[in-house]
Amino acid sequence: MIDRPTSSFTDLLESLGLEPTWSLPDGGGALDVPVATTVLALRFADGVVMVGDRQATEGHLVAHRTIRKVFEADRFSAVAISGTAGIAVDLVRLFQTELEHYEKLEDTRLSLEGKATYLGRMVRQQLPLVFQGLVVVPLFAGYDESDRIGRLYTFDVVGGRYEEHEYGATGSGSRDAKSYLRASFADDLDEDAALDLGVKALVAAAQDDTATGGPDLARGILPNVVMVTERGFEEIDEPRVRDLATAALEAVK
Repeated sequence: MIDRPTSSFTDLLESLGLEPTWSLPDGGGALDVPVATTVLALRFADGVVMVGDRQATEGHLVAHRTIRKVFEADRFSAVAISGTAGIAVDLVRLFQTELEHYEKLEDTRLSLEGKATYLGRMVRQQLPLVFQGLVVVPLFAGYDESDRIGRLYTFDVVGGRYEEHEYGATGSGSRDAKSYLRASFADDLDEDAALDLGVKALVAAAQDDTATGGPDLARGILPNVVMVTERGFEEIDEPRVRDLATAALEAVK
């Protein structure tokens, strides 16, 4: 038993011998598992926008067409996943619980930078799985309540955390997405322009990266699109996303 509760939920589990593990047995070899592909985020005047495609792949095959990759981390932040889908989703759930646990015990939210640092620590704990080919690389963004601006962070496979001042992306189509954002990003984007640019960048990535699933209007498969501002986390409703997707697809014809 521990002497007192700790503000870290993971540390609490470890103290009780209940910490989750994702280890593989020696000689387990690589596994064919669904892999989530492309997610991106960008800053705008009032906060951040985050967009994720809906496709997961197993090698050259489509494993899922409607997987969710963008999640609410807490009221003022969002996290998106790329890499091994099952492990990534579990990582997000543990991260959400960690932030909720901290807030309940400390009666305050962890700072945005503190959240990003802790997420990097969680990624680093998965390093043994990287050598088995089970890579998880998140994308994190939110609204900094102290500085009243949006911030976004990218990570590497060893848990390195990097703040991006304009935009970021991860996953198989990230290079194409960032190329589009690099050519079109402006410092004075408003909400509508940021949402439009985020969806167009995802569609641009889907044009050249076969693992990235673009919008499928006929099947009703649309990207996950969220934004975080001083109002908090907001998921963009389906009719608005459909309009954005329609405009993005028209632009690449």
